[in-house]
Amino acid sequence: MPIITVTQVNRYIASKLKSDRVLQGIMVKGEISNFVRHYKSGHCYFSLKDGESTLKAVMFASAAVRLKFQPEDGMAVVAAGSISAYERDGVYQLYVNDIIPEGAGKESVALEQLKKKLASEGIFAQEHKRSLPYMPKKIGVVTSLSGAAVQDIINVLTRRFPLCEIYAVDCLVQGETAPLSICQGILKAESADCDVVIVGRGGGSSEDLSAFNTEAVARAVYGCKVPVISAVGHEVDFSLADLAADMRAPTPSAAAELAAPDILQLAETVSAMERRCEKAAISAYERKISQFNSVSARLTAQSPENRLRLMGQKLENLEKRAETAVLRSFDRHTAMLAEKAARLDSLSPLKVMARGYSLVYSGDKLVRNSDDLSEGQSVSLRFDKGRAEAKIIRIDGDSNGQ
Repeated sequence: MPIITVTQVNRYIASKLKSDRVLQGIMVKGEISNFVRHYKSGHCYFSLKDGESTLKAVMFASAAVRLKFQPEDGMAVVAAGSISAYERDGVYQLYVNDIIPEGAGKESVALEQLKKKLASEGIFAQEHKRSLPYMPKKIGVVTSLSGAAVQDIINVLTRRFPLCEIYAVDCLVQGETAPLSICQGILKAESADCDVVIVGRGGGSSEDLSAFNTEAVARAVYGCKVPVISAVGHEVDFSLADLAADMRAPTPSAAAELAAPDILQLAETVSAMERRCEKAAISAYERKISQFNSVSARLTAQSPENRLRLMGQKLENLEKRAETAVLRSFDRHTAMLAEKAARLDSLSPLKVMARGYSLVYSGDKLVRNSDDLSEGQSVSLRFDKGRAEAKIIRIDGDSNGQ
């Protein structure tokens, strides 16, 4: 029996595996584990396993670069390739040419992975969304100028807001070169000083719309210096461009309505504002007139002329009151004097004498008592009318005067 080397054994086994048509161009289903992509070479190393066994696998960089998704541990896939031996280690493994996610298409998986990647970078974050200008002077439209979408946008903008300028940029919206063409169109519209940019196309199949699901277009939309409205013509699914844009519209016509206000509504708004301003002006005028009249009245009330007039009226009132008071006092004292005069008059000796009485004088002295007289004394008698001389003949001292 000949003696052979380890290398010869491994090489022999490798040749046998390569010559076995059953192991060439096979499809192997399993779950990825221990996936590693070598950062220098780009080769991918992993294992496929099922419930009972594990199969080592390798995918060289030339094949891995064609993958549209990132393989991950735990992902159920179908790997296409051939079985061969790695002679150095004496290990057989599956040399993979392509990987297909099981239960989902490669495009769908790649899109979901790209969506997660961009979301993790904040490209879809709501806080990065910018508000659209209320009345844009210039609106950029990045789409195919041969399609119906651009005409729909122009019709809507011309009807709603004819004051704005429309800057249309022609670009490819489907095909392999469409993403680059769309990115260049966004940059061109941005450099033309547009206030807002509409990016999109009319409806189509998922393949037709795939350009708007590329990383380049999503980043171009996110990086645009002015607000972007994504107008990819599909209402059910959101493209990456929709998620990255500041505003998403289901159709190009809807995007045009979002981009510019309705001039008829603006006119009505202006009319309403004019009415409010007129009402406010009239109210303010009336309020100021009222304030002026109030101040004028206060000023008039405090003026020297008015104060002199009021003081004159007050003085006149005081004079009238003083005159009235004097007249009342005079009348009161007159009445009192008349009363006292009447009382005095009633007590007057003349009144007594008028009733038949007379006065006896001894010289100038009124005789009040008979004790003041003596027999033979001469006295003077005064009557109510006239005088007489008499001589006292007899004096009667009776206290009754008889």
